[in-house]
Amino acid sequence: MTNGDNAARPKLPFLAVVALISCTLIRPSSGFVDVSGSNHAEEPNNDEHPSLPSASSQATEDEYDDDFFPPIADSDDISYFFSTYDLDGLHWALSNIFALSPRNPQNNVNKSIRRELSPKLVSRGGGDNYTTEYKLLHDLEQARYLARVLKESKPSVADYFQSTVIPIYEEVLKNIPPLEDLSRTKGLYAFTKADYESGIGNVYNKALYIETADEINPTWHTQNGGSLLNNQLDFEGIQNNWFGHGQNSPTTSTTSIPGALVVDNLLSTSALQTIRQLLLRNTHWYQTKTPLEFGKYVGSYVDDGLHDPLFLQLAKQLHESMPRIMKGHELKYMWAYKYDSEWESGIRLHADQAAVNVNLWVSLDGADLEVEGFGGGLVVFTAKPPANWDFESYNTNTEFVIDHLLRPTNFANLTIAHKPNRAVIFDSALFHETDRYRFKKGYENGRINLTLLFGEMKMGDGDDGNAGRAHVGQEL
Repeated sequence: MTNGDNAARPKLPFLAVVALISCTLIRPSSGFVDVSGSNHAEEPNNDEHPSLPSASSQATEDEYDDDFFPPIADSDDISYFFSTYDLDGLHWALSNIFALSPRNPQNNVNKSIRRELSPKLVSRGGGDNYTTEYKLLHDLEQARYLARVLKESKPSVADYFQSTVIPIYEEVLKNIPPLEDLSRTKGLYAFTKADYESGIGNVYNKALYIETADEINPTWHTQNGGSLLNNQLDFEGIQNNWFGHGQNSPTTSTTSIPGALVVDNLLSTSALQTIRQLLLRNTHWYQTKTPLEFGKYVGSYVDDGLHDPLFLQLAKQLHESMPRIMKGHELKYMWAYKYDSEWESGIRLHADQAAVNVNLWVSLDGADLEVEGFGGGLVVFTAKPPANWDFESYNTNTEFVIDHLLRPTNFANLTIAHKPNRAVIFDSALFHETDRYRFKKGYENGRINLTLLFGEMKMGDGDDGNAGRAHVGQEL
């Protein structure tokens, strides 16, 4: 998974070069970027948008030329900062790129710092001139939720969503044809002139509301001894289970297999609550899938708004807590997905380009209907892509993968039921898919997962004929 737009990269990741050129990193705390809405120095039309992101005057063309920051950070950039646990530097880079992007609604006014969206973001479903019905319904439900929960604490923000955002979404939704009439675009809907006249261009896929972990829980840095993780977890035992050594740890499921294991209650109670609020409130859900091809879920990514310091700190603490599993594997990528409760299937069979995958469910307690036959979790197979396959081969030709890799193993797998605060940690090259799910309706009840990827993929040995089995008991 390479997320940069440039095919050729310098020896150092581009953002590392940027950091060196700037000599002294300007950390986010300096006010270089404000995504919380707490500082509003000379913001145009700020009365209309009382709590929206602002781009500091430091991030203008007067100080930096257009190429100072790339249009998107890639996995090399993320790994570079993470390799020394320079989380401030990583947040500095990600937040500045984000503030300069069209996601920042203030850039609609301050044209001098506005950029076009990276083609990478557009191609993966994060464009701002098209949508899907389910994505716009998600955004509408989130706007109604924010108008309700912020009514007392931030009345001007709540009023903005109630009087401006909600009517726009409701009007545009009336114009979207039924799904069966969008077969040519696999369910995508391109905004029309009438939609833009309704104001969709001012609100769709914008950071209309961003709340930081510091605002939600100012003491998250020090609670639980500074750990976001459950301090009762036996990480030594967890690592032994990963490599198939010894008995299962009391903190892992007895269904764990080498290279894939289940950890219940991964996060501390306060960390789980803070992460839930970040994912429910922040309007950084920009990706839509083509529903007739991939199903119905929205995505948020570390290189496109999902960069609160709490998420970066979580990656660091996971990395430090499992040194044998994480050896040589820096943070590479991170995302969160929300799934449409009207749908029953999630992400189809695939493998991810990383060494270690940490998949964490942060859905609300009681949201999963727990219907028999709908585990709502994850199915991890014991097969890997052959070493001579490329990304397109093993993530697009599903039938070939089933016939040539899964069937010879008799579809051996670890099927894990959904449970809030349950993590599945596994070799990311193992084929996996979302199990069927049924959740309660309502914005807060959706199935939500947070995924962190570490290191480079270790594919199976051999070619099409003898590959497809993961090595057990071998350190990645």
